[in-house]
Formats: sequence, structure tokens, C-alpha cells
Amino acid sequence: MSTHPLSQQSSRALSHERLGLVLGFIGMAIFGGTLPATRIAVSAIDPLSLTALRTATAGGASLTLLIVLRRPFPPRPLWLQLGVASLCVSILFPFLMAVAMTTVDASHGGVVMGALPIATALVAVLVTHDRPGPLFWIASVAGAALVVAFALRQGGGALTSGDLLLFAAVAASAVGYAFSGRLTIEMPGWEVISWALVIALPISLPAAVLFLPGNGGEIPLRPWLALVYVALFSQWIGFFAWNAGLAMGGIARVSQMQLLQPFVTFALAALLNGETITPQIVLFAAGVVATVAISTRTRSRKTPRPRR
Repeated sequence: MSTHPLSQQSSRALSHERLGLVLGFIGMAIFGGTLPATRIAVSAIDPLSLTALRTATAGGASLTLLIVLRRPFPPRPLWLQLGVASLCVSILFPFLMAVAMTTVDASHGGVVMGALPIATALVAVLVTHDRPGPLFWIASVAGAALVVAFALRQGGGALTSGDLLLFAAVAASAVGYAFSGRLTIEMPGWEVISWALVIALPISLPAAVLFLPGNGGEIPLRPWLALVYVALFSQWIGFFAWNAGLAMGGIARVSQMQLLQPFVTFALAALLNGETITPQIVLFAAGVVATVAISTRTRSRKTPRPRR
């Protein structure tokens, strides 16, 4: 008995979307481990050394892959956008986050970083000149207010230096992600992050050599493994899975996976860092996630679909 062609086509499309959701979940889970792994790494490696080694390692891997696959240089008009994305995603964000993780817990950072999708959407609105409705702005302001309220409550009524660094990291990452998102219209997502890391090599490679820890032999294996994780997975491979998931499953559906990221961070922070996850942390995170869900859905129809 033959299967109707339309039924086969529908089944293939459904399988394609499901694979996209799986890849999106994998990418989200990889990103969810960034803060706990960074917290482990900075326990023995200076934040400046960590950032330089992280970006240089990922940049070297990116350059190797681009050469092996014989990928052409991006068109000249895209280099400025790639430069902005590189500065924000490859240098500023990792450094600011690493310094912050020397003063605050990964679970604390998970709540603050939970507002990143809102910040990215706000930057994207400015870059693309979209005009989202009032609900988007209400949700965005509410999410930002919740994050600030959480930071003030945790800091005893004042913002700590770690909070300010995390806010700066969110801003840098939002700008980098917004420009990266625009670039995915012109080239595959994995090429965007790879070229961004390659562009940073003239800075990251000399910095890695200059700031190489002098006591490297005395540093335990655990921080080194954490460095490998944030360099190859958080900084590079995670984007492969995430961008491929967006392309296959659709931005509107797969982007909702981001709502789970704070809770993945909490689970890993408890497991790997021995942190105590209080009901207050979970409640604030849930509130931020709710505002992210609202703001994302009110703008998802206007978001460009990345190329595969």
C-alpha cells in the first residue's frame, strides 16, 4: 500500500522540525553550562587569561574549520558588522562575565542573564527599526525591573560590582547577538560565529601568549576542563547546534527553548558548584522567563529567518 506524497512530505517536514527542536535544546543546554563552568575556571585562572585563552582556542578551531571547508571570505560590506559582533561576543562578553563570576554565584548570574533575550530584542528593534506594540515594551520593562529588583534584594539594597559587570555583559552580548542575527540572513550561523572568532585572533592570540598563567602546572585539572568547555562549547559549538536548530525548526518555536536556560544553569550550579538554589531565586527567574516569553512572542513574526 503506497503512502500519499503529501503525507510523506508532511512527515518529513515534521521530522525536520523535531530535529530542529532537539538541536535547539542541545544548544540551549550548552549555553546553560557557561556560567557554572566559568565559575569553576576563574577559581584558578585569572579572568583576563581565561578570556584570552577561551577566545584564542575557539578562534583557532574556527580558522581550521573554515580552511578545511574552503569557505570564502565574507563580502566586504559585512566586515563592519562582523567586527562589532566579534568585539561584543568574543571579547567583551566573556571578559565581563568572567570577572563577574569571581564575585557572584553562577545561579545569581543565571537570573540576571535570563534577561538577555529581552536585551537582544531591544537592540534588534533599534537596529532593524521595527515598531513592536505596547505589550512588547511593557514586558521588556517588567523583565528589566525584575532583574534589577532581584539584584538589589540579593545585594542588600545596593547593586554590587558583580551585578554591574553582569549588566554590562548582557548589554555587550545583546549587541553582538543582534548583529549576528542580521548576518545570518547573509550566511550560515556557524560561519558567522566562526568568522567573528577569526577576526578576534589578532587580539586574542597575542593576549593568550602574554597572559598565559605562569603557574599553569599547579592549576588543577577541573579549571582547565572548564576552560576547554567555555572555549569550544560555549563560545563555538553551542552556536552550531543553536543556529541549526533555529533554521530547521523555525525561530518562533526553537527560540522558546531559551526560557529553560536559567533553570539549566541552576541545576548545573547546584551540581557542579555546590550552590544552594533558594525559592527566591527560582521565583525571580520564573518572573523574568514569563516576561521574556511575552516579549519574544510579540515580536517573533518580524524576526528574519537565518540561512542554513
